[in-house]
Amino acid sequence: MSPADFRAHSHRAIDFIADYLERIESFPVLSQVKPGDVYNALPAHAPEHSGTSDEWNNIFADLEKTILPGITHWQSPNFFAFFPSNTTGPAILGELLSAGLGVQGMLWLTSPACTELETKVLDWLGELIGLPREFLSDSAHLARPGNGGGVIEGTASDATLVALCAARHRVRAKAASGSSQRFAIYTSTQAHSSVIKAAMIAGLATSPDDRTHLRLIDCDKSFALDPATLERAIRDDLKQGFIPTYVVGTVGTTSSTAIDSIDSIARVLRDTSCDKLGTWLHIDAAHAGAACVCPEYRAMLAGVEHADSIAFNPHKWLLTNFDCNCFFTRDRKSLTGALSITPEYLRNAGTDSGAIDYRDWQIPLGRRFRALKLWFVLRHYGAEGLRSYIREHMRLSELFESLVRADSRFEMVAPRSMNLICFRLKGEDAANKCLLESLNTSGEIYLTHTVLPGVGYTIRFCIGATATQEHHVRAAWNLIQHTSTLAC
Repeated sequence: MSPADFRAHSHRAIDFIADYLERIESFPVLSQVKPGDVYNALPAHAPEHSGTSDEWNNIFADLEKTILPGITHWQSPNFFAFFPSNTTGPAILGELLSAGLGVQGMLWLTSPACTELETKVLDWLGELIGLPREFLSDSAHLARPGNGGGVIEGTASDATLVALCAARHRVRAKAASGSSQRFAIYTSTQAHSSVIKAAMIAGLATSPDDRTHLRLIDCDKSFALDPATLERAIRDDLKQGFIPTYVVGTVGTTSSTAIDSIDSIARVLRDTSCDKLGTWLHIDAAHAGAACVCPEYRAMLAGVEHADSIAFNPHKWLLTNFDCNCFFTRDRKSLTGALSITPEYLRNAGTDSGAIDYRDWQIPLGRRFRALKLWFVLRHYGAEGLRSYIREHMRLSELFESLVRADSRFEMVAPRSMNLICFRLKGEDAANKCLLESLNTSGEIYLTHTVLPGVGYTIRFCIGATATQEHHVRAAWNLIQHTSTLAC
Protein backbone atom coordinates (compact mmCIF):
# COMPACT_ATOMS: atom_id res chain seq x y z
CA MET A 1 0.00 0.00 0.00
CA SER A 2 1.46 3.32 -1.04
CA PRO A 3 1.52 6.27 1.37
CA ALA A 4 -1.11 7.97 -0.80
CA ASP A 5 -3.44 4.96 -0.67
CA PHE A 6 -2.83 4.58 3.05
CA ARG A 7 -3.78 8.22 3.59
CA ALA A 8 -6.99 7.84 1.58
CA HIS A 9 -8.10 4.62 3.27
CA SER A 10 -7.18 6.00 6.70
CA HIS A 11 -9.40 9.02 6.16
CA ARG A 12 -12.21 6.67 5.18
CA ALA A 13 -11.65 4.51 8.26
CA ILE A 14 -11.73 7.52 10.58
CA ASP A 15 -14.92 8.73 8.88
CA PHE A 16 -16.40 5.25 9.38
CA ILE A 17 -15.59 5.34 13.12
CA ALA A 18 -16.93 8.87 13.54
CA ASP A 19 -20.14 8.00 11.66
CA TYR A 20 -20.50 4.82 13.72
CA LEU A 21 -20.29 6.72 16.99
CA GLU A 22 -22.83 9.27 15.73
CA ARG A 23 -25.38 6.60 14.78
CA ILE A 24 -24.63 4.06 17.47
CA GLU A 25 -28.07 4.42 19.05
CA SER A 26 -29.66 3.15 15.82
CA PHE A 27 -28.29 -0.35 16.46
CA PRO A 28 -29.63 -2.96 18.91
CA VAL A 29 -27.32 -2.70 21.92
CA LEU A 30 -27.00 -6.49 22.22
CA SER A 31 -26.19 -8.18 18.92
CA GLN A 32 -29.21 -10.05 17.57
CA VAL A 33 -27.31 -12.60 15.46
CA LYS A 34 -27.33 -16.30 16.27
CA PRO A 35 -24.21 -18.44 16.81
CA GLY A 36 -22.56 -19.12 13.45
CA ASP A 37 -24.31 -16.33 11.52
CA VAL A 38 -21.20 -14.18 11.06
CA TYR A 39 -18.94 -17.18 10.43
CA ASN A 40 -21.24 -18.56 7.74
CA ALA A 41 -21.58 -15.17 6.05
CA LEU A 42 -17.82 -15.05 5.42
CA PRO A 43 -16.05 -16.79 2.51
CA ALA A 44 -14.88 -20.33 3.13
CA HIS A 45 -11.29 -19.54 2.14
CA ALA A 46 -8.90 -16.61 2.31
CA PRO A 47 -8.43 -14.59 -0.90
CA GLU A 48 -5.86 -16.11 -3.19
CA HIS A 49 -4.93 -12.90 -5.03
CA SER A 50 -4.54 -9.27 -4.08
CA GLY A 51 -7.66 -7.18 -4.40
CA THR A 52 -8.65 -4.94 -7.26
CA SER A 53 -8.62 -1.18 -6.95
CA ASP A 54 -12.23 -1.42 -5.79
CA GLU A 55 -11.55 -3.99 -3.08
CA TRP A 56 -11.62 -1.41 -0.30
CA ASN A 57 -15.15 -0.54 -1.34
CA ASN A 58 -16.02 -4.19 -0.80
CA ILE A 59 -14.22 -4.26 2.54
CA PHE A 60 -16.19 -1.34 3.90
CA ALA A 61 -19.41 -2.81 2.48
CA ASP A 62 -18.69 -6.06 4.33
CA LEU A 63 -18.02 -4.13 7.54
CA GLU A 64 -21.50 -2.64 7.24
CA LYS A 65 -23.32 -5.77 6.08
CA THR A 66 -21.60 -8.57 8.04
CA ILE A 67 -19.57 -7.18 10.93
CA LEU A 68 -21.77 -4.45 12.44
CA PRO A 69 -24.79 -6.77 12.91
CA GLY A 70 -22.52 -9.10 14.89
CA ILE A 71 -21.30 -6.42 17.29
CA THR A 72 -22.63 -5.81 20.78
CA HIS A 73 -22.25 -2.07 21.06
CA TRP A 74 -20.23 -1.43 24.19
CA GLN A 75 -20.02 2.28 23.39
CA SER A 76 -23.78 2.68 23.21
CA PRO A 77 -25.17 5.07 25.83
CA ASN A 78 -27.73 2.35 26.51
CA PHE A 79 -25.10 -0.23 27.46
CA PHE A 80 -25.59 -0.87 31.19
CA ALA A 81 -24.09 -4.38 31.30
CA PHE A 82 -20.96 -5.80 32.96
CA PHE A 83 -18.60 -2.91 33.70
CA PRO A 84 -18.06 -0.40 30.90
CA SER A 85 -15.29 -0.56 28.33
CA ASN A 86 -14.67 3.11 27.63
CA THR A 87 -13.23 4.62 24.53
CA THR A 88 -12.90 8.23 23.37
CA GLY A 89 -11.45 10.20 20.48
CA PRO A 90 -8.14 10.95 22.21
CA ALA A 91 -7.68 7.30 23.17
CA ILE A 92 -8.49 6.08 19.65
CA LEU A 93 -5.95 8.50 18.20
CA GLY A 94 -3.34 7.34 20.69
CA GLU A 95 -3.99 3.72 19.71
CA LEU A 96 -3.76 4.64 16.03
CA LEU A 97 -0.39 6.34 16.53
CA SER A 98 0.84 3.38 18.56
CA ALA A 99 -0.01 1.09 15.66
CA GLY A 100 1.50 3.48 13.13
CA LEU A 101 4.79 3.89 14.98
CA GLY A 102 4.99 0.12 15.37
CA VAL A 103 7.09 0.23 18.54
CA GLN A 104 8.01 -2.99 20.33
CA GLY A 105 8.93 -1.66 23.76
CA MET A 106 10.23 -4.75 25.50
CA LEU A 107 13.48 -3.01 26.57
CA TRP A 108 14.37 0.59 27.33
CA LEU A 109 16.82 0.35 24.43
CA THR A 110 14.19 -0.75 21.89
CA SER A 111 12.44 2.64 22.29
CA PRO A 112 13.41 4.82 25.25
CA ALA A 113 10.39 7.08 24.75
CA CYS A 114 8.03 4.10 25.06
CA THR A 115 9.46 3.21 28.46
CA GLU A 116 9.98 6.68 29.90
CA LEU A 117 6.60 8.06 28.81
CA GLU A 118 4.94 5.08 30.48
CA THR A 119 6.91 5.63 33.67
CA LYS A 120 5.96 9.30 33.79
CA VAL A 121 2.28 8.76 32.91
CA LEU A 122 1.95 6.07 35.58
CA ASP A 123 3.44 8.47 38.11
CA TRP A 124 0.88 11.09 37.04
CA LEU A 125 -1.98 8.64 37.38
CA GLY A 126 -0.79 7.19 40.69
CA GLU A 127 -0.69 10.70 42.08
CA LEU A 128 -4.17 11.45 40.67
CA ILE A 129 -5.74 8.52 42.55
CA GLY A 130 -3.92 9.41 45.77
CA LEU A 131 -1.37 6.62 46.03
CA PRO A 132 1.47 7.04 48.54
CA ARG A 133 4.74 8.03 46.90
CA GLU A 134 6.21 4.60 47.67
CA PHE A 135 4.14 3.30 44.72
CA LEU A 136 5.64 5.77 42.25
CA SER A 137 8.87 5.54 40.31
CA ASP A 138 10.05 8.89 41.67
CA SER A 139 10.12 7.48 45.21
CA ALA A 140 13.94 7.50 45.18
CA HIS A 141 13.92 10.79 47.08
CA LEU A 142 12.44 9.06 50.12
CA ALA A 143 14.52 7.91 53.07
CA ARG A 144 14.42 4.37 51.70
CA PRO A 145 15.86 3.66 48.23
CA GLY A 146 13.16 3.89 45.55
CA ASN A 147 11.52 0.50 45.04
CA GLY A 148 8.16 1.52 43.63
CA GLY A 149 6.70 2.15 40.23
CA GLY A 150 3.87 1.57 37.82
CA VAL A 151 3.45 -0.35 34.59
CA ILE A 152 0.70 -0.84 32.03
CA GLU A 153 -0.44 -4.45 31.96
CA GLY A 154 -3.07 -5.75 29.56
CA THR A 155 -5.82 -6.45 32.08
CA ALA A 156 -6.46 -6.79 35.80
CA SER A 157 -6.14 -10.55 35.32
CA ASP A 158 -2.54 -10.03 34.18
CA ALA A 159 -1.92 -7.84 37.23
CA THR A 160 -3.33 -10.48 39.58
CA LEU A 161 -1.02 -13.10 38.10
CA VAL A 162 2.19 -11.03 38.14
CA ALA A 163 1.49 -10.01 41.74
CA LEU A 164 1.13 -13.67 42.68
CA CYS A 165 4.47 -14.42 41.02
CA ALA A 166 6.09 -11.60 43.00
CA ALA A 167 4.47 -12.83 46.21
CA ARG A 168 5.76 -16.37 45.82
CA HIS A 169 9.23 -15.08 44.97
CA ARG A 170 9.38 -12.91 48.08
CA VAL A 171 8.04 -15.55 50.42
CA ARG A 172 10.52 -18.09 49.08
CA ALA A 173 13.38 -15.63 49.63
CA LYS A 174 12.34 -15.05 53.25
CA ALA A 175 11.63 -18.68 54.08
CA ALA A 176 14.21 -20.57 56.11
CA SER A 177 16.24 -23.15 54.24
CA GLY A 178 14.38 -26.44 54.04
CA SER A 179 11.10 -24.95 55.27
CA SER A 180 7.71 -25.86 53.87
CA GLN A 181 6.85 -24.64 50.39
CA ARG A 182 3.12 -25.06 51.00
CA PHE A 183 1.89 -21.69 49.80
CA ALA A 184 -1.60 -20.41 50.60
CA ILE A 185 -3.68 -17.80 48.75
CA TYR A 186 -6.64 -15.90 50.20
CA THR A 187 -9.43 -13.86 48.67
CA SER A 188 -13.17 -13.45 49.12
CA THR A 189 -15.96 -15.55 47.62
CA GLN A 190 -16.95 -12.42 45.69
CA ALA A 191 -13.50 -11.79 44.21
CA HIS A 192 -12.95 -11.90 40.47
CA SER A 193 -12.37 -15.31 38.88
CA SER A 194 -8.91 -14.13 37.81
CA VAL A 195 -7.57 -15.01 41.27
CA ILE A 196 -8.53 -18.63 40.78
CA LYS A 197 -7.15 -18.61 37.24
CA ALA A 198 -3.86 -17.11 38.48
CA ALA A 199 -3.57 -19.92 41.02
CA MET A 200 -4.15 -22.46 38.24
CA ILE A 201 -1.53 -20.87 35.96
CA ALA A 202 0.99 -20.67 38.82
CA GLY A 203 0.53 -24.36 39.60
CA LEU A 204 -1.22 -23.73 42.92
CA ALA A 205 -4.57 -25.12 41.80
CA THR A 206 -5.29 -28.01 39.45
CA SER A 207 -8.84 -26.88 38.68
CA PRO A 208 -11.29 -24.09 39.59
CA ASP A 209 -12.49 -26.22 42.50
CA ASP A 210 -9.09 -27.15 43.93
CA ARG A 211 -8.75 -25.64 47.42
CA THR A 212 -5.44 -27.23 48.40
CA HIS A 213 -3.71 -23.85 48.38
CA LEU A 214 -6.59 -21.46 47.70
CA ARG A 215 -8.95 -20.14 50.38
CA LEU A 216 -12.17 -18.35 49.41
CA ILE A 217 -13.17 -16.31 52.45
CA ASP A 218 -16.82 -15.74 53.30
CA CYS A 219 -18.28 -12.25 53.14
CA ASP A 220 -20.27 -10.06 55.48
CA LYS A 221 -23.78 -8.74 54.87
CA SER A 222 -22.47 -6.10 52.48
CA PHE A 223 -20.72 -8.82 50.40
CA ALA A 224 -17.24 -7.63 51.46
CA LEU A 225 -14.57 -10.02 52.76
CA ASP A 226 -15.01 -10.79 56.48
CA PRO A 227 -11.67 -10.05 58.24
CA ALA A 228 -12.42 -12.32 61.21
CA THR A 229 -12.94 -15.28 58.88
CA LEU A 230 -9.71 -14.42 57.08
CA GLU A 231 -7.81 -14.39 60.36
CA ARG A 232 -9.16 -17.80 61.35
CA ALA A 233 -8.20 -19.25 57.97
CA ILE A 234 -4.65 -17.87 58.23
CA ARG A 235 -4.16 -19.13 61.77
CA ASP A 236 -5.43 -22.58 60.79
CA ASP A 237 -3.03 -22.67 57.85
CA LEU A 238 -0.07 -21.61 59.98
CA LYS A 239 -0.79 -24.49 62.36
CA GLN A 240 -0.84 -26.90 59.42
CA GLY A 241 2.47 -25.67 58.00
CA PHE A 242 1.18 -23.51 55.16
CA ILE A 243 2.83 -20.17 54.39
CA PRO A 244 0.28 -17.39 53.83
CA THR A 245 1.69 -16.05 50.58
CA TYR A 246 -0.84 -13.90 48.77
CA VAL A 247 -3.97 -12.02 49.81
CA VAL A 248 -6.20 -10.25 47.29
CA GLY A 249 -8.52 -7.57 48.59
CA THR A 250 -11.16 -6.35 46.17
CA VAL A 251 -12.22 -2.72 46.00
CA GLY A 252 -15.37 -2.91 43.91
CA THR A 253 -16.36 -6.55 43.38
CA THR A 254 -17.77 -7.58 40.01
CA SER A 255 -21.15 -8.71 41.30
CA SER A 256 -22.02 -5.76 43.55
CA THR A 257 -19.02 -3.34 43.80
CA ALA A 258 -18.57 -4.35 47.44
CA ILE A 259 -15.46 -2.86 49.03
CA ASP A 260 -13.16 -5.03 51.11
CA SER A 261 -11.59 -3.19 54.04
CA ILE A 262 -7.90 -3.02 53.12
CA ASP A 263 -7.11 -1.55 56.54
CA SER A 264 -8.71 -4.55 58.27
CA ILE A 265 -6.98 -7.06 56.02
CA ALA A 266 -3.62 -5.42 56.68
CA ARG A 267 -4.32 -5.51 60.42
CA VAL A 268 -4.99 -9.26 60.21
CA LEU A 269 -1.68 -9.78 58.43
CA ARG A 270 0.16 -7.87 61.16
CA ASP A 271 -1.68 -9.64 63.99
CA THR A 272 -0.81 -13.05 62.55
CA SER A 273 2.83 -11.99 61.88
CA CYS A 274 2.36 -12.57 58.16
CA ASP A 275 4.24 -9.35 57.51
CA LYS A 276 7.37 -11.11 58.81
CA LEU A 277 6.78 -13.97 56.37
CA GLY A 278 6.62 -11.60 53.40
CA THR A 279 2.90 -12.17 52.69
CA TRP A 280 1.89 -10.00 49.73
CA LEU A 281 -1.28 -7.89 49.83
CA HIS A 282 -2.67 -7.00 46.40
CA ILE A 283 -5.63 -4.68 45.78
CA ASP A 284 -7.83 -5.46 42.80
CA ALA A 285 -9.59 -2.16 42.07
CA ALA A 286 -10.11 -2.96 38.39
CA HIS A 287 -13.30 -0.94 37.99
CA ALA A 288 -13.54 1.17 41.13
CA GLY A 289 -10.02 2.58 41.06
CA ALA A 290 -11.01 5.13 38.42
CA ALA A 291 -13.31 6.84 40.93
CA CYS A 292 -10.30 7.68 43.09
CA VAL A 293 -9.34 10.52 40.77
CA CYS A 294 -12.02 12.28 42.87
CA PRO A 295 -10.71 12.93 46.41
CA GLU A 296 -14.14 12.26 47.92
CA TYR A 297 -14.00 8.59 46.88
CA ARG A 298 -10.48 7.75 48.03
CA ALA A 299 -11.69 6.48 51.40
CA MET A 300 -12.32 3.15 49.67
CA LEU A 301 -8.53 2.74 49.51
CA ALA A 302 -7.97 3.33 53.23
CA GLY A 303 -4.99 1.17 54.17
CA VAL A 304 -3.43 1.19 50.70
CA GLU A 305 -0.12 2.19 52.30
CA HIS A 306 0.05 -1.34 53.76
CA ALA A 307 -0.52 -3.04 50.39
CA ASP A 308 2.27 -4.27 48.14
CA SER A 309 0.45 -3.66 44.88
CA ILE A 310 -2.72 -2.21 43.43
CA ALA A 311 -4.19 -2.34 39.94
CA PHE A 312 -7.08 -0.70 38.12
CA ASN A 313 -8.30 -0.45 34.53
CA PRO A 314 -8.57 2.97 32.88
CA HIS A 315 -10.11 1.00 30.01
CA LYS A 316 -13.15 0.37 32.16
CA TRP A 317 -14.19 3.76 33.49
CA LEU A 318 -11.55 6.36 32.64
CA LEU A 319 -12.10 7.16 28.96
CA THR A 320 -9.22 4.97 27.70
CA ASN A 321 -9.83 2.15 25.27
CA PHE A 322 -9.01 -1.50 25.95
CA ASP A 323 -6.46 -2.76 26.89
CA CYS A 324 -4.95 -0.64 29.65
CA ASN A 325 -4.46 -1.87 33.20
CA CYS A 326 -2.35 0.27 35.52
CA PHE A 327 -0.41 -1.81 38.04
CA PHE A 328 1.53 -0.15 40.86
CA THR A 329 3.86 -1.78 43.36
CA ARG A 330 6.08 -0.58 46.17
CA ASP A 331 8.28 -3.68 45.83
CA ARG A 332 9.44 -3.72 42.24
CA LYS A 333 12.49 -5.80 43.19
CA SER A 334 10.34 -8.79 44.10
CA LEU A 335 8.33 -8.34 40.90
CA THR A 336 11.34 -8.22 38.61
CA GLY A 337 13.08 -10.89 40.65
CA ALA A 338 10.19 -13.22 39.89
CA LEU A 339 9.88 -12.41 36.19
CA SER A 340 13.31 -11.37 34.91
CA ILE A 341 15.26 -13.59 32.57
CA THR A 342 18.04 -12.22 30.36
CA PRO A 343 19.32 -14.40 27.53
CA GLU A 344 22.40 -13.16 25.73
CA TYR A 345 20.44 -11.70 22.82
CA LEU A 346 18.71 -9.24 25.20
CA ARG A 347 21.83 -7.99 26.95
CA ASN A 348 22.58 -4.32 26.35
CA ALA A 349 24.16 -1.25 27.95
CA GLY A 350 20.80 0.30 28.88
CA THR A 351 19.80 -2.69 30.97
CA ASP A 352 23.25 -2.85 32.56
CA SER A 353 22.96 0.82 33.57
CA GLY A 354 19.76 0.14 35.53
CA ALA A 355 17.17 1.50 33.07
CA ILE A 356 13.65 0.11 33.45
CA ASP A 357 12.92 -2.83 31.15
CA TYR A 358 9.18 -3.37 31.37
CA ARG A 359 9.49 -6.86 29.92
CA ASP A 360 10.51 -7.79 33.49
CA TRP A 361 7.23 -6.45 34.90
CA GLN A 362 4.87 -8.63 32.85
CA ILE A 363 4.32 -12.16 31.53
CA PRO A 364 5.07 -11.63 27.80
CA LEU A 365 8.33 -10.29 26.42
CA GLY A 366 6.88 -7.92 23.84
CA ARG A 367 4.73 -4.88 24.52
CA ARG A 368 2.93 -2.15 22.60
CA PHE A 369 3.21 1.61 23.09
CA ARG A 370 0.06 1.71 25.25
CA ALA A 371 1.19 4.77 27.20
CA LEU A 372 0.37 6.99 24.21
CA LYS A 373 -3.39 6.58 24.54
CA LEU A 374 -3.31 7.16 28.30
CA TRP A 375 -1.10 10.22 27.77
CA PHE A 376 -3.53 11.61 25.19
CA VAL A 377 -6.49 11.06 27.53
CA LEU A 378 -4.80 12.75 30.48
CA ARG A 379 -3.68 15.70 28.38
CA HIS A 380 -7.00 16.15 26.59
CA TYR A 381 -9.35 15.92 29.58
CA GLY A 382 -7.06 16.97 32.40
CA ALA A 383 -7.64 15.90 35.98
CA GLU A 384 -10.72 18.08 36.34
CA GLY A 385 -12.31 16.65 33.19
CA LEU A 386 -11.83 13.11 34.49
CA ARG A 387 -13.32 14.07 37.85
CA SER A 388 -16.35 15.67 36.21
CA TYR A 389 -16.92 12.51 34.18
CA ILE A 390 -16.87 10.26 37.25
CA ARG A 391 -19.02 12.61 39.32
CA GLU A 392 -21.71 12.78 36.65
CA HIS A 393 -21.97 8.99 36.54
CA MET A 394 -22.19 8.91 40.32
CA ARG A 395 -25.04 11.45 40.16
CA LEU A 396 -26.87 9.38 37.56
CA SER A 397 -26.39 6.24 39.66
CA GLU A 398 -27.91 7.96 42.68
CA LEU A 399 -30.82 9.02 40.47
CA PHE A 400 -31.41 5.48 39.20
CA GLU A 401 -31.27 4.09 42.73
CA SER A 402 -33.94 6.60 43.81
CA LEU A 403 -36.17 5.51 40.91
CA VAL A 404 -35.85 1.86 41.94
CA ARG A 405 -36.64 2.64 45.58
CA ALA A 406 -39.70 4.65 44.57
CA ASP A 407 -41.32 1.63 42.90
CA SER A 408 -42.66 -0.78 45.53
CA ARG A 409 -42.50 -3.73 43.11
CA PHE A 410 -38.68 -3.60 43.13
CA GLU A 411 -36.01 -3.87 45.80
CA MET A 412 -32.38 -2.87 46.17
CA VAL A 413 -30.40 -5.96 47.19
CA ALA A 414 -26.88 -4.60 47.76
CA PRO A 415 -25.53 -1.30 49.04
CA ARG A 416 -24.68 1.06 46.18
CA SER A 417 -21.08 2.15 46.58
CA MET A 418 -20.50 3.55 43.11
CA ASN A 419 -22.12 3.35 39.70
CA LEU A 420 -23.55 -0.17 39.91
CA ILE A 421 -27.12 -0.67 41.07
CA CYS A 422 -28.12 -4.20 42.09
CA PHE A 423 -31.89 -4.63 42.16
CA ARG A 424 -34.65 -7.10 41.41
CA LEU A 425 -38.37 -7.57 41.22
CA LYS A 426 -39.69 -8.75 44.56
CA GLY A 427 -40.63 -12.40 44.30
CA GLU A 428 -39.28 -15.38 42.41
CA ASP A 429 -36.07 -15.62 40.42
CA ALA A 430 -38.06 -16.69 37.36
CA ALA A 431 -39.73 -13.29 37.06
CA ASN A 432 -36.35 -11.53 37.16
CA LYS A 433 -34.91 -13.86 34.55
CA CYS A 434 -37.89 -13.20 32.33
CA LEU A 435 -37.54 -9.44 32.79
CA LEU A 436 -33.84 -9.43 31.94
CA GLU A 437 -34.29 -11.60 28.87
CA SER A 438 -37.13 -9.42 27.58
CA LEU A 439 -35.10 -6.24 28.08
CA ASN A 440 -32.06 -7.59 26.29
CA THR A 441 -34.08 -9.09 23.44
CA SER A 442 -35.65 -5.71 22.81
CA GLY A 443 -32.28 -4.34 21.69
CA GLU A 444 -33.04 -1.03 23.40
CA ILE A 445 -30.78 -1.61 26.42
CA TYR A 446 -28.42 -4.29 27.65
CA LEU A 447 -28.14 -5.45 31.28
CA THR A 448 -26.53 -8.44 32.99
CA HIS A 449 -27.21 -10.43 36.14
CA THR A 450 -25.46 -12.05 39.05
CA VAL A 451 -26.45 -14.34 41.91
CA LEU A 452 -25.76 -12.87 45.35
CA PRO A 453 -25.53 -15.07 48.47
CA GLY A 454 -28.79 -15.02 50.40
CA VAL A 455 -30.49 -12.98 47.68
CA GLY A 456 -30.63 -15.01 44.51
CA TYR A 457 -30.95 -13.79 40.93
CA THR A 458 -30.01 -10.13 40.80
CA ILE A 459 -30.14 -7.62 37.95
CA ARG A 460 -27.07 -5.40 37.53
CA PHE A 461 -27.42 -1.89 36.08
CA CYS A 462 -24.05 -0.20 35.57
CA ILE A 463 -23.80 3.42 34.43
CA GLY A 464 -20.41 4.00 32.86
CA ALA A 465 -20.59 4.34 29.08
CA THR A 466 -18.87 7.42 27.72
CA ALA A 467 -21.98 8.84 26.04
CA THR A 468 -24.61 8.02 28.67
CA GLN A 469 -26.70 10.99 29.79
CA GLU A 470 -29.62 11.47 32.16
CA HIS A 471 -32.26 10.98 29.50
CA HIS A 472 -30.79 7.54 28.69
CA VAL A 473 -31.01 6.51 32.34
CA ARG A 474 -34.61 7.71 32.69
CA ALA A 475 -35.62 6.03 29.44
CA ALA A 476 -34.01 2.77 30.59
CA TRP A 477 -35.96 2.86 33.85
CA ASN A 478 -39.21 3.57 32.00
CA LEU A 479 -38.52 0.58 29.77
CA ILE A 480 -37.78 -1.62 32.79
CA GLN A 481 -41.04 -0.60 34.46
CA HIS A 482 -43.08 -1.10 31.29
CA THR A 483 -41.48 -4.45 30.45
CA SER A 484 -41.92 -5.78 33.99
CA THR A 485 -45.67 -5.10 33.72
CA LEU A 486 -46.10 -6.69 30.29
CA ALA A 487 -43.68 -9.61 30.25
CA CYS A 488 -43.35 -10.75 33.85
